[in-house]
Amino acid sequence: MKKWMLLLAVVVLGFPGKLFAQSPHPYANDIHTIQEYDKIYAPPVHPILFIGSSSIRKWDDLERNFSSYVVLNRGIGGAVTNDITYFANELIFPYQPRQIVIYVGENDLPDQQSNADSLLHRFKVLYATIRSKLPEVPLVYISMKPSPSRAAFFEKAKQSNALIRNFLSDKKNTVFVDIYPKMLDKSGQPRKELFLDDMLHMNKQGYAIWENAVRPYLLKVQH
Repeated sequence: MKKWMLLLAVVVLGFPGKLFAQSPHPYANDIHTIQEYDKIYAPPVHPILFIGSSSIRKWDDLERNFSSYVVLNRGIGGAVTNDITYFANELIFPYQPRQIVIYVGENDLPDQQSNADSLLHRFKVLYATIRSKLPEVPLVYISMKPSPSRAAFFEKAKQSNALIRNFLSDKKNTVFVDIYPKMLDKSGQPRKELFLDDMLHMNKQGYAIWENAVRPYLLKVQH
């Protein structure tokens, strides 16, 4: 991860004008960096692919802690659901993953023009996009977390989680991992000790909860 972040800095500082000229999308630089990184460091074959927003990207020890499963982190900081769908041909399909773990939706919450139904629709589009080329690959969806800095959107998050859970309930090869209640205290409030000072991104305690919740559903490498 550290090598990737270093390369990101080099690319962003060295080629910003050229990249934005090629594509107006705000994450064009991130995608270009990943592609360049893959040329230097070949990604694993048929990995478990973790995709989504900064909660995935900042999972710094993901590849080490899940090393026996052979995983690949391709999170994009700040991404909303539609961004992951937009870049599916760059972020998902080239890796021919044997399983996909997804965390999207939380960055959609502050959008005042959207409601829980909107978030469900966006996820359905992402799901359909993945299934168009990977109809049988197992999917794990991690529910939106209760970030203290986004307390104003807790109700929308809970409603969205419920809708997505219901949508996936009859889908083959899918799992909904509900981490929301695991990050609340006995009074139902978010556990602030699980978060960094920004009260949005998690510290190692927070990621430990995610790791324990996701691990039982990961596919072991077939020898």
